[in-house]
Order: sequence, then structure tokens, then C-alpha cells
Amino acid sequence: MPERAARAWWRSVRVRTTVAATVVVAVALTAAGLVVLAVLRHNLVHSAEMQAESTAQDVATQLATGTDLARLRLPDAESEPVQVVSLDRRVLAADDDLAGKPPMAEFGPYAKTSDDDDEDEEDDEEDEDEKPGRESLSQPTDPTAADAEFGDVRLTVDDEDGPHPFRVAALAVTIRGGQPATVYAGSSLATADSAVADARQAMLIGLPPLLLVVALVTWLVTRRALRPVEAIRRQLAEIMDGDLSLRVPEPGSRDEIGRLASTTNATLAALEESTERQRRFIADAAHELRSPIASLRTQLEVAQAHPELLELDGLIGDTIRLEHLAADLLLLARLDAGEQPRADRVDLTVLVREELEHRVRDRVAVRISIPEAPVAVTGSRTQLARVLGNLVDNAQRHAANTVDVAVDHDADERVVLSVTDDGPGVPPADRDRIFQRFVRLDDARSRDDGGAGLGLAIVRDVVERHGGTIHVTDGTPGARFVVTLPAAGT
Repeated sequence: MPERAARAWWRSVRVRTTVAATVVVAVALTAAGLVVLAVLRHNLVHSAEMQAESTAQDVATQLATGTDLARLRLPDAESEPVQVVSLDRRVLAADDDLAGKPPMAEFGPYAKTSDDDDEDEEDDEEDEDEKPGRESLSQPTDPTAADAEFGDVRLTVDDEDGPHPFRVAALAVTIRGGQPATVYAGSSLATADSAVADARQAMLIGLPPLLLVVALVTWLVTRRALRPVEAIRRQLAEIMDGDLSLRVPEPGSRDEIGRLASTTNATLAALEESTERQRRFIADAAHELRSPIASLRTQLEVAQAHPELLELDGLIGDTIRLEHLAADLLLLARLDAGEQPRADRVDLTVLVREELEHRVRDRVAVRISIPEAPVAVTGSRTQLARVLGNLVDNAQRHAANTVDVAVDHDADERVVLSVTDDGPGVPPADRDRIFQRFVRLDDARSRDDGGAGLGLAIVRDVVERHGGTIHVTDGTPGARFVVTLPAAGT
């Protein structure tokens, strides 16, 4: 496999998921197996310990009832070796297989170091002097009340087999004649070691097939889960060729992949709508630009052939129209690019007064109704002036005698800018459509009376980017355009 293909294969979600799941299961099973083996060995050792203690108690009971050392009933030495050891570490009784061998263990109730022996001798001398009536160790004791001590030793019972592990219990007893001794009883751990070894071997044998099954199941499940994702990817690859009307397949499930497909289709629908809107915008812009450019060319060609027929007013009018159209298109392009307005404090009363004072070619008079106190909003003064200018221009085209501009506050303390004309008004069915780009109503479609259909679209975009709204209501008579903006500081 080439190196590049190998890297691509490894980067596959299916491969990495399968490897990760297999590794996690392997680690978990290994840890669980170690715990199981430890618990199994602990239980088996504990069982052997109880068996050794039971054997030691049985021998101690025989000794307590006065049974002679030579007549003790001892179990099989290969599995349960028993020795009775005196204080001076002599083996007093044992099975035939252990006869002549040293004590099987060095621990026990009477196993002490030489220093301890010296201290005990001194204590015994003091006790004999001070407490002559003290009870000695040679007094008989109840073997069932004594506590056994335990330890692990390796003991050679049969010389041919070698040493084997045993769990040994050491129990203090008193034999006939009042002599203290220790009963050592062992229980073989060979069964425990064999059981643990068999369990470990079974786990080692069963682990690879189990991991193989986990890897296979993970691979198949991941493949099935990612199949809709691959279908979505292939469909998106086709959509990249340019056909935005296509949609990715939705699996119909309500899981993450189903929501991904649904969101992808919604994104494609929005992208198709945006592309279509952009295409219409470009076509409408080209159409609007073609008319004044064609008119300019015609007038220049006529002027070239007949200089005496040159009409400067027409040329200037078409040039101004081109200039305004280019400025509107540039502003819309900046707004579509996400340009945010400035965050200046703008007094609308001052803005309305100054902007209307500079208008000299209005067809009808403009009346102003503004409060004396400042009415401030936050935003771009230039763009807000453009909103006012476009609304007044639109009102001038439709007004019969007057245009009213007012600034006020509403019940929610928001700033309200309204422009009202006494023209024919806007039908309710067209009150949303007039804010779309290049949309003009029937009575404003002539090149002389109507604009390019961008003024109100610019107004809506600028107002929305300032956090406000715009809507159209009925005037008395005519149309009333109402702009609502948040007051400064809110």
C-alpha cells in the first residue's frame, strides 16, 4: 500500500474507531482478568488456610484428650502434612513421609529470637521471685480457643517431586505431661496454582478471538453508521459542480446524522436562495445601468454628428442618475459584506434639521415636527442621513402637496422617525415587497418619475443593522413610513 494511501486509510474514522474500541476492550478485559485471577487465588488460598486450620485443630483436640504422640491420626502428608514440634524445635510427631525432617516452618506461637529468649529468662526469674504462684506455660489450654498463625512455605514431602507450595497453620498446644508444643498443619496450594494457571491460560486463549469479534462488530457498526455520511459527502461533491437545487439524502432518523443532513439541506436552500437573489441583483443592476449608459451614448453620438443638437441637461441628468445608482450599489455591497455601522451618538433632531436645510430641489414643501430636547440614537450619522434622504426622496415622488417629517418617542421609549406624504399610499399587499431590491410599483416604473428601486431596500438594510425596524402604515391620506430605533444607551 503506498504511503499516501496508508495515511488516508489510517485517517478514516472507521479505522480509528475500530482500533480505539479494540484497544479499550483489550485493556478493560486484561484489567478485569487480572482482578478475577487475584480474587480466585485469594479465595483458593483462603480455602486452603481454613483446611490447614481445621487439620491443626483436629490434631490439637486429639492431644488435648490425651492421645499419645505415636497414636495420632494424621492425614496424608502429600496434601496435608502435619508436624508436632516442641519448644526446642524437635519434631515430636509427623507422618512417615516427614519423619526425620526438620520443622516445616519457623514461625509460630513459640518461635522467638535469642534476644527474646534472654528477655524471657530474665522475666521468668523476676516472676519466680515476685510471683511464685504464677501459672506456667505447661498448663493445658483449650485448643479450640487458640488463634492459629499462618504462613506460606515450600515443602518437600516426596523427594522425587521436589518442593511444593503449602499454606501452613501454626497452633499452640499442650501435650501429655504439660509440655507446650506447636502443631504445624499444611494444605497444598498446588490446586490453587493449577486453577489460577488454567484460568489464565483460558483467558489468554479466549482474548484474541474476543478482540477479533469486537473489532469486526465495531467495523460493521461504524460502517453502517457512517454510510449516510458518505452519501451526504458524495451528494455534496455533485452539488459543488454548480447545481444548488440538489439536496443531500436524509436518513429519516432523529440522531446526529439525521440532524446533520437536515441542517445541510437547510444551508443549501439558504445558499440557493442567496445565489438566486445575487443573480437577480446582478441582472437588475445591469439592466438599470444599461439604460442611462445607452442614453448617454446616444446623446454623445448625436452630439458628435450634430454639435448644435447637444443637450447638456440630458447628459447631466443621466450622469447624476449613474452616479446615484453606483453609490447605491456600492453601499448595498458593503452591507451584504457585513459592514457594521459606527457606534457614534447621533442627535436625530439635529440630523433632521441639517439634512432638510440642504435640500433645494424638492418638488413639495417639507414640514418638520421635532422636539426641542435632543433625541439621541447610536449609529452612523452618514447612514442614518441616507435613511432620511431616501425616505424623503420617496415621499417627494408620490406626494401631492406636502411631506411631513417627525421625530418622537414611543411607549417603550424607543426613538421613532416618521416620513408621511399625502400621495396615493401603498396597498397593504405591497408594503413588504417595496423594501426588496429593484422593486417599483406600477405608478413609479417610468424612468423619469421612479428611481432604480434601491432606495427603500437600502433604508431597510441600514435600519436593521442599527437594531431597528421599518414599516408602512396609512397616512391621512397617503403613506407613512415609520422607522423605530433603540435610544442611545439602551
